[in-house]
This record gives sequence, C-alpha cells and structure tokens, in this order.
Amino acid sequence: QSCHRPAGQRAGPEPGSGGLPEGVEYIPTRKRGKNPMKPVGVAWYSLYARTRLGYLFYQRQVKKARERYPHGHSVPQPCCFPGVKILPIPVLSNNYSYLVIDTGSSRAAVVDPSDPLVVQAAIEEEGVMLEAIFCTHKHWDHSGGNAALFQKHNSCKVYGSALDAIPQLTNPLADREKVSVGCLTFEALATPGHTVGHMVYVLDGEPFGSPPCLFSGDLLFLAGCGRPFEGSPETMLASLDVAVGLGEDTLLWPGHEYALECLTFASLLELDNSALEQKLQWAVQQRQDKRSTCPSTLGEEQTYNPFLRTHRPELQEALGLWQDGGEDLDAFRARVLKEVRRRKDLYQAT
Repeated sequence: QSCHRPAGQRAGPEPGSGGLPEGVEYIPTRKRGKNPMKPVGVAWYSLYARTRLGYLFYQRQVKKARERYPHGHSVPQPCCFPGVKILPIPVLSNNYSYLVIDTGSSRAAVVDPSDPLVVQAAIEEEGVMLEAIFCTHKHWDHSGGNAALFQKHNSCKVYGSALDAIPQLTNPLADREKVSVGCLTFEALATPGHTVGHMVYVLDGEPFGSPPCLFSGDLLFLAGCGRPFEGSPETMLASLDVAVGLGEDTLLWPGHEYALECLTFASLLELDNSALEQKLQWAVQQRQDKRSTCPSTLGEEQTYNPFLRTHRPELQEALGLWQDGGEDLDAFRARVLKEVRRRKDLYQAT
C-alpha cells in the first residue's frame, strides 16, 4: 500500500432526492455494525462501563467482527509525511485504532488498540517496535487490547487519564502533558464529557512539515461527537472548544467510522448547507467503495458538523432556539448543543 497525503474535499455528483447522488440509496450504518452504546440506558451503561459484563460483551463484539470483517470494515489508507506514517487500523464493526510510526527509528505508538490481534498484525507487517499505547478512555471498544499488547511488548507503556479505569495503565497523564516516542511528540488534552477521564492526543506535525494530528477517540467524529455519558452539555462544549482551538488545518482522526450516519443527520438540520451536501456526497462514494472517510480537518468540520456550529445563527434558527436576554453566550451554546444531542439520539433510535 502506498502512502499519500489526505486528499481535499472532493465534489460529488449533483444531488438527487434526499440530498444523495441520483440513484444512490443510503442505508444507515446503524443497520450494519452494532455499537454497544446505541441501546444505552443508565443501568446498561453502568454494566458496560463498570462490570465484567462489559468485557464479556466486548469479547463477543471482537469475535463477531473478526468473522464478519476478516479484512476490516474499511480499506486502510495510510497517510505519510517525511518522517512519520499514520496507519488507520479498522477494528470491530466501526472502530479505528491508529498506528503512528517514526519512520526514522521504526518506533511506534498505537492509539486505542481495540482488537489486539489486528493491531499486532499491523505492527508485524510494518516491522516496528511498539513503545506506547495511548488510550483515549476506558470503554472496552477502545481499551480492550491494552493488556494483550502490553504483555507482548515489554518496553511498551500505557498512557491515559487516571480518572478513567483504563486497563493496564502504567503512566497516568495530566492535561497538556507531552510524551515522546522516537522523534514523535504527543500532547495529551483532557476532554471530559463522554467519560470523566476522556483524553485526546495531538501529534505535533511541525518537525515533519505536516499539520497537527488530533486522535479524538469518542470526543469528535466526522460530522458528529460522542455522547456525554459522564458529563453535562457545558462540559462537552468546553471539551469541543479545546479541540477547535487546535487550528483549522489540524487533521482529525476519529475513533469510529460514523460519517454517513452523522452527515445524514446533519443534513436534516441544515437543509441549505452546501459544504455539508458536498461532503455527504463524497462520503457516500467513499463508503460504497469501503474506503475510510478519515481524516477530515477541523476547518472542514466547522462548516458542517452541527456539534461544532452551536454559535451559528443558521443552526440556532433551524432548532428554533434563541438566546435569552442576559443569557451567557456559552450557556446558550450549551443549550444548543443539548438540543442537537437530543435530536441525534432520537435519530439513532429510529
């Protein structure tokens, strides 16, 4: 597989009915791979996140995904810059792990190794030495491979927040703390909301002439964001603002392949958003060919991701929300975010 720089947003064909290219029938991804967080209630989430039942459910997920997607749910599309290679690894039914390689020293880090067998196969194929596991949060579909990989790679360290019960955590990280792997430098950012200890990791691209790379876990997806299981709308908004603050050229590497579902939902909110329409057409073609939709950029995301557009009058009007007299702007934006989240949850449930 050849490495390539991520292509810019491509124009699709003229839209047909329903905002999709003519002749294309959209089948929501939720009818394909199963996400254990979809049918969630308070009791179910507690069982999944805090008991052995969650681990057993994860093991079942792994087994079924290996049978259904023996070569992964998507075709991996490596991204290379001088000195660094980023390899998305499709795991489970819609997750992504990421192998990030310092090509000069063949030292590597992996982000959220959901399926240890699939990740180990990528490590062996690339011929690299695994030095670090960066775990965004405790959920098994992101942390389930930590123990097996830690056992296999003696010099490997497991990084993450001490506020989450991350398996095999060896090196707890504080907000803004940096970690080096070969010539690669990662910065951990605390982004609570999805879980209380959720962290994202930012690869400094400056030494390689590349943009920063954000490995966002379940904070931010293409056109979507994670559910705030352990935080308020205000908390989630603050965490999303941290991500946006990284800059428009930052590459977004999300934890899940949710692009079609998220873009289709977003298109129901903003009917006249040309950037959204164009991105949806592009994503439809990508997924028809089983190609990954990542990365996008944070600049792109701000043109169509409703969870990053809480400040936009057109979205506020579409939701029928207006700022109350004397209401703090961020409080109003949190109210907008809460309404977008409510509608997205209802959309997922249909």
